[in-house]
Amino acid sequence: MPYVSSTVLDAGPSDEVDPDEFVRAAMHWHFDPATGSPFWLDRAARLGFDPRQDVKGVADLALFPDITDKLRDVRAADLVPQGYGTRGRLLNVFDSGGTTGAPKRVVQLDDWMRHSREQVDRGLRAHGLPTGAPWLCVAPTGPHLVGDVLHRAAASLGGPGLGIDMDPRWVKKLVAAGRSDEVAAYTDHLVDQCRRVLLTQDIGVLAATTPLLERFAREDDLLEVVNSKVKAIIWGGTHMDPDTRFLLSTDVFPDVPLIGMYGNTMMLSGLIERVGLSASEPCVFDPVSPSIFLSVVNPCTGEPVALGTRGQVMVSHVSKSMLIPSNAERDTAVRVAPALGQVGDAVADVAPMPTVAGATMIEGVY
Repeated sequence: MPYVSSTVLDAGPSDEVDPDEFVRAAMHWHFDPATGSPFWLDRAARLGFDPRQDVKGVADLALFPDITDKLRDVRAADLVPQGYGTRGRLLNVFDSGGTTGAPKRVVQLDDWMRHSREQVDRGLRAHGLPTGAPWLCVAPTGPHLVGDVLHRAAASLGGPGLGIDMDPRWVKKLVAAGRSDEVAAYTDHLVDQCRRVLLTQDIGVLAATTPLLERFAREDDLLEVVNSKVKAIIWGGTHMDPDTRFLLSTDVFPDVPLIGMYGNTMMLSGLIERVGLSASEPCVFDPVSPSIFLSVVNPCTGEPVALGTRGQVMVSHVSKSMLIPSNAERDTAVRVAPALGQVGDAVADVAPMPTVAGATMIEGVY
């Protein structure tokens, strides 16, 4: 197979790059001893196949095992491809939420941050979000990716991002221990902070989780200010079932568009809800070529399910800075045909798996 230049990997979401060519370039980059990361070079000989010869396109990413458990204790420096040399600018080290055990760790380099920001910005602008408006982002920050994505999105649209931090790991511990009174007190604490911002600032975009939006519905003053001033609500984190989505869209926030965002640490970005869906239609998220590929599979066989059928979500992230193929997500979804120009599956009605590795899934406030 002919060598494909690594410059292909510099392409962003608006560049017209063949996804299969992009994947081939990524295999050469990540598994060449001169350019690959210590993490992948250490594992190359144990894969049972040669990525530079056997991975010829997107479909062949399924050859990889799910290696994300190995990201729980990896040195962050070992994830950075050596091909960057001194040119690679490491911006962040992000942790997963720790829902299925010790947090997994990924790195965000400057080039991927730009591509991710462009992709999210394009999705939000397609929904007609206001430019220059202040945002209120109620989301985990610190080691968590989502806060960074939201604040960069606000800046990309020209608005300041006001933030309320949350600690999803602590809330999940409280839920697991049955300390529901402390969960309620922590949620009240978050709502009180939101109230101070919403009542004193001209917030144009509210980004929050489903449990917080449901909690807002019990506060008449917050309902009034959100419906009168906020131009769009971005929801994400914990899932939103179709009935809740319909109720929030039509009864609770009838004057404010609700826009879903689906993403996680292993994806290293967020996918924006498909444009043009009504409140009564399933909420659909499309993959973003050439870096974020989704598939919906039978969790027992790993084979793709039929279109319109529910299965487990598999996510592959392929970029110059990171390679995370065949990640078995803790979510289920209905398999949908992707939007024109995208490769892989789209996913609809995303919901958590009841159990993962025998452990009951806990969502909490995020």
